[in-house]
Amino acid sequence: MFKVSAFAFAVLAAGLLCSIPAAPAQVSVGVDVGVAPVCPYGYFDYAPYDCAPYGYYGPDWFVGGVFLGAGPWFHGPHGFFGHVDNRFDPHHGYVGPLPERGAQRFNHFRGNEARDGRGNTGDAGHDAAKEHALPGYRGGGHAAGHGGGRR
Repeated sequence: MFKVSAFAFAVLAAGLLCSIPAAPAQVSVGVDVGVAPVCPYGYFDYAPYDCAPYGYYGPDWFVGGVFLGAGPWFHGPHGFFGHVDNRFDPHHGYVGPLPERGAQRFNHFRGNEARDGRGNTGDAGHDAAKEHALPGYRGGGHAAGHGGGRR
């Protein structure tokens, strides 16, 4: 009798367990990139996001004196390409000093390439020679005064 009762209990338990609806799997993957680096002239658009030296980014990359960001922190408009001077890029052989975070700024720029903030080169839609970075300059890419790039 005990064997029949144990078998009946096992069948009843299995039946109850099988009748419970299965919850769909919930998988969540999040990547926390942290806060953007605090650099006087912006930071490179590739890991480890070191501070870019003075002269790498042109005025297109600054709106109201604030860097548009690069890499995962890029906040520029869709289709944006702003000039950079890739002679100051370690991927192009630059081995000079990189600024410390929190260093003071100074102004001067000679762009020779346009980048989109995500590591891609392209056409900024205007000539870098027309960009200025005089004392007190607050961004803008050319005489029309907007931040450059195709909109």
